[in-house]
Amino acid sequence: MKRYALLLVLMGLILTWLPQPVQASNGAIMVLEIEGVINPFTARYLERGLRLAEQRGAQLIIITLDTPGGLESSMREMVQALLEAPLPTVVYVAPQGARATSAGLFVLLAADVAAMAPATHVGAAHPVPLGVEISDVMDEKATSDAAALVRSVATQRGRNAEWAERAVRESLSVTADEALEINIIDLIANDLDALLRELDGYEVAGRTLRTAGVLPQVQAMNLSERFFHIITEPNIAYLLLSLGTLMLLAELADPGLSVAGMGAVVAYIIAFMGLGSLPLNWAAVGLLALAVVFFVVGLLTDTEVVLSVAGLVPFILGSLLLFAPFTPTSPAAPVVRVSPWLIGFMAVAMLAFSYLVLRAILAAARRPPQAGAQRLVGMTGVALTDLMPTGQVRVDLQDWSAVSVAGDIRAGETVRVASISGVRLYVERAPSAAPEA
Repeated sequence: MKRYALLLVLMGLILTWLPQPVQASNGAIMVLEIEGVINPFTARYLERGLRLAEQRGAQLIIITLDTPGGLESSMREMVQALLEAPLPTVVYVAPQGARATSAGLFVLLAADVAAMAPATHVGAAHPVPLGVEISDVMDEKATSDAAALVRSVATQRGRNAEWAERAVRESLSVTADEALEINIIDLIANDLDALLRELDGYEVAGRTLRTAGVLPQVQAMNLSERFFHIITEPNIAYLLLSLGTLMLLAELADPGLSVAGMGAVVAYIIAFMGLGSLPLNWAAVGLLALAVVFFVVGLLTDTEVVLSVAGLVPFILGSLLLFAPFTPTSPAAPVVRVSPWLIGFMAVAMLAFSYLVLRAILAAARRPPQAGAQRLVGMTGVALTDLMPTGQVRVDLQDWSAVSVAGDIRAGETVRVASISGVRLYVERAPSAAPEA
């Protein structure tokens, strides 16, 4: 009986530790925060938040949104997740000054309730690749596909499908007040508390929301989601790529898989993980690789100044074109670019590093050893005994066993150390002491 009683107590404790479902009438409200470029990790974050909200019996999930756009594939995943969400969803463009452009427009339209803060805007930017001509057919194909999606999503949610399509085709943008007027959003709220007051009593999919007095629970990104979301920021990905290049140059200047070499590998891996979620121009990556070749050749051939300066040309061009693909980009994608200030800083850093730091490393590597037995190589001494071919020599006031590598040497003759192996010197007759013909 005692065993059964103990078992019942343990089961009771376990049940109290398990999360208890909350009834929808008095359910919790979960808040997700999406900021920056939309990528696979923001899509995964949204899907995880929706599952968690359902498990906790939340009555509502609110997604605060501030984005310039992102990958079309990730945007479609988020739209599908919102359309199939098992509980009411609200997408709220906030805080004031935020935006929901390009892919953000699709995400906003897919919510059950679309809301915006004052001084925010929504719309679509139709990016055109920098400095290249693209096929009108390819451009129209990508645009028509995105227009069909945004029209169907807007129709599904009872919003202005005509304007939504024009936003994609003509890159239209509107303010929060204009969006409310033309039936793109459902309400405007100054902040999250005001939004909850506005939502109280709101009818969504046959449910009446009870949000007054409910403290929202913010579900932040977990560590891995936050990490990958940070590295997909264009400037961060570019900085990692540049730092990897600097460490690669340091490793090539002093080979041996040092900290610089391992750091370069790690920086490149993380950089390309981030670049994989951005519209990448592989020709620009080729220009950056060419710049590295110039830097390396300059270091190894003692022409640092000429080739390092020459390497700056493909480095700067590659940096400027890094996020300007030659193929047409989706209207859901944002216009991303590296800050010109960051490009200028990294160009100067690359030049200074290759010319000053790496030149000093190479000079030190080429200098003869300053300590240990290897420092004796090139020094002269005197033979204490005949070297036929082995014997004794005195070099730098120390006696050494020696082997003649160029004929017999008589005692008292001047010798020069050619090499060393262990504690034995390999010597030859010093040029000044060579016998006359």
